[in-house]
Amino acid sequence: MKVIIPAAGIGSRLRPHTNTQPKALVPVAGKPILAHIVDELIRIGLKDFIIVVGYLGDKIEQFITEKYPDINVNFIVQQNKQGTGQAIWMARDFVGDDELLIVLGDTIFDVDLSQVLTTDYSSIGIKRVDDPRSFGVVDVDKDGYITKVIEKPKIPKSNMAIVGLYKIKESKLLFEMLEYNINHQIQTHNEFHLTDGIMGMIEKGIKITTFPVENWYDCGNKDTLLETNAVLLKRYSEKAKAAIEMEFEDTIIIQPVRIADNCKISNSIIGPNVSIGENAIINRSIIEDSIIGSYSHLENSVLHHSVVGSDALLKGLKQSLNIGDSTEIDFT
Repeated sequence: MKVIIPAAGIGSRLRPHTNTQPKALVPVAGKPILAHIVDELIRIGLKDFIIVVGYLGDKIEQFITEKYPDINVNFIVQQNKQGTGQAIWMARDFVGDDELLIVLGDTIFDVDLSQVLTTDYSSIGIKRVDDPRSFGVVDVDKDGYITKVIEKPKIPKSNMAIVGLYKIKESKLLFEMLEYNINHQIQTHNEFHLTDGIMGMIEKGIKITTFPVENWYDCGNKDTLLETNAVLLKRYSEKAKAAIEMEFEDTIIIQPVRIADNCKISNSIIGPNVSIGENAIINRSIIEDSIIGSYSHLENSVLHHSVVGSDALLKGLKQSLNIGDSTEIDFT
């Protein structure tokens, strides 16, 4: 089975952080969004990846090749971004007739994919939501097979939203449907959508089922990024908590907290719901409900509900912040 991860999005709602790094590499709960995805796929035994990159794609390529030297990975550049359908179609030469798992590059999920991979049919991950108008939506018949897939409907007939996970057995047919749409300029909301290609498969008689996704985590803006950070931090073991508390004797740790390697923290209160990147320096500060980037330096600061980019310097600050990489703020 091949894995395609479309990760070419700009992530405009996460600016200023996506001014200097792609959305897929924005950190949450101690590691980039993309690392949460790849780690889970490796855990269930998948090793053949195709990652579609665009904006700042060289940073994604560098991260993946350095972090995961043992996987097989090909990178495709989607320069003229016209939707997920186009992104998937661009990977056709690397897939052939193999079965396919598609995972959107900003989708952190809770689901047992090892069970999904053993099903006899192509299948799409879904979750019931209150307002499905911002999602792809599926309708199913009484036997559980999908009868219709529509992208961001104005008047949804179903509340079963697609969460960005697709297992495709008939990959060759999917690529044919996507190519037909591209060649004939068949678009929805001015883009070539994967959902339109899947609808073409259904019209050709392919049976496609759904599987429930217990949770999936939105990292689309500062508020939802911090909410996701808090939820994921609660997963860490008591052993990891004890190691953190032993390391910083002059600092009070209020769990859950994730602190990366080589951080220097003193005379501070950290937590709850805080993740700190590697090589950060924090002194005489209070931080809660925040994400602090690698190589950042905080002195005499009180931060809450904040996202601080990498290599930032803050002194004498009491605030809720959303600042990007290489920023310097000094109120001392």
